[in-house]
Amino acid sequence: MDVPDLWDKGIPPDAPRLGSLAEVAELVQVLAPVYVRFSAGPEADRAVASRDHESGCLMPGLSVNPMTPEPWWTRPVEHWVARQLRQYAHLMVRERFPWLLTGDVSGRGPDCEPLLIGITPLAFLAPSVVEEAGVLYRQAFAPGADGT
Repeated sequence: MDVPDLWDKGIPPDAPRLGSLAEVAELVQVLAPVYVRFSAGPEADRAVASRDHESGCLMPGLSVNPMTPEPWWTRPVEHWVARQLRQYAHLMVRERFPWLLTGDVSGRGPDCEPLLIGITPLAFLAPSVVEEAGVLYRQAFAPGADGT
């Protein structure tokens, strides 16, 4: 993976950049709700609509994932953030990077993910944040555990 390309492509030079899970956790605790999206960035997303890849249906907002922990979450915020980033890290390919945003939920996608409208970009995440999330995820969780 070409980290400099992911970090610089499509990110405005004055945009906030977060370089650690601790920084992300701090932002998530100060602002709510916060979501993450893996894409070419907010400018590119202004010109597209999210589409369900299996059905082809257009969705009424951008597909995102929650970074603000649910009220039932009793672990540290960093654990929630790491889990969310790790679950969607496969979306970070050469033309996509993770960025944080907020907005209004207009519905749910087919995987029950929030769909946002009225988006406000908050910050961009360095690829190293996703790598750090992977390390913490493997330490703090039981990947592949089957529970109900």
